[in-house]
Amino acid sequence: MQPSLSSPADLAQARSELRRIFGFDSFRGVQEDVLARVLAGQSTLAVMPTGAGKSLTYQLPATMLEGTCVVISPLIALMHDQLRSARANGIAAATLTSVDSDWRETQDAFRRGELDLLYVAPERASQAGFRDMLSSARVGLIAVDEAHCVSEWGHDFRPDYRQLRGLLDALPHVPRLALTATADAHTRADILSQLGIPADGLVLAGFDRPNICYTITQRDNLARQITDLMASEPGPGIVYAPTRAKVEKLSEQLADATGRPVLPYHAGLDAQVRRDNQAAFVASEDMVIVATVAFGMGIDKPDVRFVAHAGIPKSIEGYYQETGRAGRDGDPARAVMLWGAGDFATARQRLSDVEQHRLAGERARLDALAGLVETPTCRRAVLLRHFGENPPVSCGNCDNCLAPPKVTDVTELARKLLSAAYRTGQSFGLGHLANVLTGSADDRVRQKGHDKLSVFGIVEGDQAALLRPLARAMQARGALVSNAHGGLELGGDARAILTGEQNVEIVLPPKKQGRGRRNGGVALNPVGDRLFDALRNLRRDLAAEAGVPPYVVFHDAVLRDLASRRPSSLAAMSGIAGVGEKKLAAFGDAFLKAIREN
Repeated sequence: MQPSLSSPADLAQARSELRRIFGFDSFRGVQEDVLARVLAGQSTLAVMPTGAGKSLTYQLPATMLEGTCVVISPLIALMHDQLRSARANGIAAATLTSVDSDWRETQDAFRRGELDLLYVAPERASQAGFRDMLSSARVGLIAVDEAHCVSEWGHDFRPDYRQLRGLLDALPHVPRLALTATADAHTRADILSQLGIPADGLVLAGFDRPNICYTITQRDNLARQITDLMASEPGPGIVYAPTRAKVEKLSEQLADATGRPVLPYHAGLDAQVRRDNQAAFVASEDMVIVATVAFGMGIDKPDVRFVAHAGIPKSIEGYYQETGRAGRDGDPARAVMLWGAGDFATARQRLSDVEQHRLAGERARLDALAGLVETPTCRRAVLLRHFGENPPVSCGNCDNCLAPPKVTDVTELARKLLSAAYRTGQSFGLGHLANVLTGSADDRVRQKGHDKLSVFGIVEGDQAALLRPLARAMQARGALVSNAHGGLELGGDARAILTGEQNVEIVLPPKKQGRGRRNGGVALNPVGDRLFDALRNLRRDLAAEAGVPPYVVFHDAVLRDLASRRPSSLAAMSGIAGVGEKKLAAFGDAFLKAIREN
């Protein structure tokens, strides 16, 4: 049972500060539960979905508690993103990172008690010198962001996070707040243990991101498929590609095909180029960035309208976190995964390099991902059940719910395919196996004597068209595994399928559809409306003058409210959600002038 705030006065003050600083009248989800514990001095692990307002659970207490809130965050870019947003709301914040030249001034400000927030990386936080600095002034709270990085069971383990316990224990009277969007039950237990948070300190919100529409489909023409997605989604987007070479090639293809600004991001680029490309994306209202999965953890950009995977992610946890970078502002967003059987073949081959004590967990993660990809049922339900929830059977906002696929039993055909792979020596790819099964006696089939096998010519008619989607499904589930030479070997539950102990069903491939906007796709922003466009242009100009991304000035939702309600005074404008005291003083007159003139 979660406690209430320590007193009615605390609750009144918290709501007053929420309105004054952030411009909101009420808390969302479990924010109030987390704040209750923090303001009462209780250590807490908060598991909240991306976009649920995790940063507010330490930014707001930082303005209320005595002393500085120290925030441990894994990436410099993420710290600087949050620094801009905090300062824009009038919160006294600073960072201590390797790229900050004003570190002496920051340390002096901390010692004088002038900072509400101080952001640091785990590498610095675990050093003895940093602990000594913290002892020179009052610390009101220590927040550990992206806390799943502390757990070896997590999908994004960072060894430096394991060193934080010493810092926390050196400040035993300072409450601890750990925050993550992605942690299953095993990972949650490990975080609590590693950070010394009591088991009853867990605040668990739902994992659902209802504004994201999930689509998973087979990859056929990658560049065209993503070009079509970009045509239907004019806002910013992230495309995740599996390799640096694919990032480079795909970014060029998309830029040429669409005329949109498209930039690459991967570790092989010069560090300055990476910083420039990331900064351009953060500031843009329509750019697409093609990147390896390292990109995005340091991005707090709320207006990303789509995330596309040009291949499978590493796990369901990784998929959830990466797709969670879309729609953080609460507006509709899309998550599209384009996959092929080769993705799973490569992933299963990589399992041979995994340390023995982690192998079972990694194999289970891959199997769970295959289940998500192959399911004919609600994608969201599969995702949420993975994190221990009990969701409805249908969400109405994923591809399988919007257009339920047809499923067919292909157990007999699966046995034929497995038999062909076995009888040909488990050394040949699908093309050769399909020729054998359909009786296409080409030179290679005859040379190998495979036209004399009992499996030669036993597949005909409509069944032949199902061989390729069946092979994809069998590779996804691990019943067929590619070897180093591209041949298909039996694995996983192949024996159970051959002996009749296991049935096989697959989703029938959808018919090809023409290009264009998805059914029901309606842009939320009234682009083309004179006032809205004027407000958007003004926001862009003000952001450029302040050296911040446009969303730091105001989110799109604020602009929509301004355009529809047309406030005529600062007092009226202050009643719009998202317009806090500092932003009203900084930008209010300019926006009221634009409203009067349009």
